[in-house]
Amino acid sequence: MARTYAATIETPHGVRKCFEARVERTGRKPLVGRFGGIPLRRDKKTVINDRRLAPVNTKRKELVTRLLAGRCEACGRTDEVEVHHVAKLADLGRPGTRPPWADLMASQHRKALVVCGTCHAGIHGKKPVPALTE
Repeated sequence: MARTYAATIETPHGVRKCFEARVERTGRKPLVGRFGGIPLRRDKKTVINDRRLAPVNTKRKELVTRLLAGRCEACGRTDEVEVHHVAKLADLGRPGTRPPWADLMASQHRKALVVCGTCHAGIHGKKPVPALTE
C-alpha cells in the first residue's frame, strides 16, 4: 500500500517524499491529499505573527453582584452577609401562610436571599429577630 501512494513533491527546500492520494475528475482539477513532504528544518529567521485575542468580558452572576453589595436584603444592614437558599420556590408555601423572608424571596423570584447573620439565624429559628422589611 505504501508504494501505491508514495510520491515526491517539490518544496522550497528541495524534493521531498510524501504519501499522496489523488482522485481524478473530468473537467475539473483533481482532488489531492498529501501526508508528509514538509521539511523538518528550523527556520531561525521566522517571524511569528499571532493575532491578538479579543479581551474576555464575562458578566458577573447576579448573586455574586448581590453578595458583593454587602447589604442584607431583609433588613438593609451592611454587615457580613450570608446566603439563604431553598431548593424550589414552591417549597416556600402559599402566600399569606409564609414568613416575611419567604414573601421577599417569592416577590423577587429568587431561590437565594442575601441576608445578615442575625436574619439568617432568625430564618432558621435559632434566635428571635426583628420583623423583616422590604
